[in-house]
Amino acid sequence: MSERPEEPNQASDAESLLPVDEHVEEGHDAEGRKVRHRGIYLLPNLFTTANLFAGFYSIINSMSAQAALSAGDAANASKYFAFAAIAIFVAMVLDGLDGRVARMTNTQSAFGAEYDSLSDMVAFGVAPALLAFGWALGDMGKVGWMVAFIYVAGAALRLARFNTQVGTADKRYFIGLASPAAAGVVAGIVWAFSDYGIQGSKMSFLVALMVAAAGMLMVSNIKYNSFKELDLKGRVPFVAILAVVLVFAVVFSDPPRILLLVFLAYAASGPVQYLLHLRRHKNAE
Repeated sequence: MSERPEEPNQASDAESLLPVDEHVEEGHDAEGRKVRHRGIYLLPNLFTTANLFAGFYSIINSMSAQAALSAGDAANASKYFAFAAIAIFVAMVLDGLDGRVARMTNTQSAFGAEYDSLSDMVAFGVAPALLAFGWALGDMGKVGWMVAFIYVAGAALRLARFNTQVGTADKRYFIGLASPAAAGVVAGIVWAFSDYGIQGSKMSFLVALMVAAAGMLMVSNIKYNSFKELDLKGRVPFVAILAVVLVFAVVFSDPPRILLLVFLAYAASGPVQYLLHLRRHKNAE
């Protein structure tokens, strides 16, 4: 009597016909045993995708602004530059949400971490550099694109270093200026001045200094407060919500200038604290 041949695994055959392979990720359970997870978490990756789209939208608007400048349409160019800057700030909000949503819903994954870094490279690395180049640095020729590249390289190195230090670095601090904060400085400058119709070509040297400084701060060893110790799930005094309302009111009274001041202050806080630390150390000796 011949043996009955085994029936093929229909699910595996069906999956093999898909044009995209299923993502399989290895991890460990609560008892330390190695487990394999199939698929990805949808909710946090939706925010990451929106972050990526905001960065892409910023790049498109920067290109549209350059086209408008080439056509001599300064008014539309200023509008597109403002849209590009606003898209970067929107990307910051989305970038902050995807990580917090993942932690609050316990949906962290290696895939999500890598996808987040790639999205950040577009939104906070490439997009701000192209924005600054189109608005001001392009008139400086080779010096302009070299400064823009310094910023892009700084963002890439900052993200790569951050990924290698996950789990070992002190969560209370960032080593080097975080890429969203650096992008906030660059986008804030463009938004604040283009909103008044000021052309970047009139302040190219200042913009170049700020963009290069932001790029170098990202790869520095200067510590910045990460604010990750803030407990958003716990109870807070009633006055805290009043403070939040006041902050929103101040920001929305003049978003371009207020956001620029906020991110400039944060970017400067690291070097200031570093110099104060050196002074205290020198006095102690």
